[in-house]
Amino acid sequence: MPAFTETPELDAYDGRILAELQRDARITMAELGRRVHLSQPAVTERVRKLEVGGFIKGYRAVVDYTRLGYGIRALARVGRVEYARVVKLIEQTPEVVNAFNVTGEDSWILEIAVIDVEHLDAVVTKFCILTETSTSIVLNMPRENAVVLPARRENIKPAIRKVTGR
Repeated sequence: MPAFTETPELDAYDGRILAELQRDARITMAELGRRVHLSQPAVTERVRKLEVGGFIKGYRAVVDYTRLGYGIRALARVGRVEYARVVKLIEQTPEVVNAFNVTGEDSWILEIAVIDVEHLDAVVTKFCILTETSTSIVLNMPRENAVVLPARRENIKPAIRKVTGR
């Protein structure tokens, strides 16, 4: 993962465009322009530049897992094991909707969508064969798909004030 860098090439308009598109990617360019106070041609050009610049990776529908029949979402922590073996198993397991290779005691955190506990057991067992796992069932998600704005160093505020001897 690259080190933190600010994104000076994005201005306030770009930030507002990104926020609106994250809220509703199906918005028309005319409506997007109205919301961010730019003309339709100007906002269309900015969106194209954001796409070409890689700031917008794509557009997708956000689906309701429950409505699709997946009654349980879970997070499975997978211990240390050969990277390629886990990646292959992830690719072979459609129930894994997100996979994060992480630091710490575990090597992976997997987000899993399954029908029921029996289905969860079947999926997790595939990973238990490789290494130790620990699974938590998601009870609710008070925040999901939050809007992400361009990073700015001035927006970072320390959680606590450091006390120095000076």
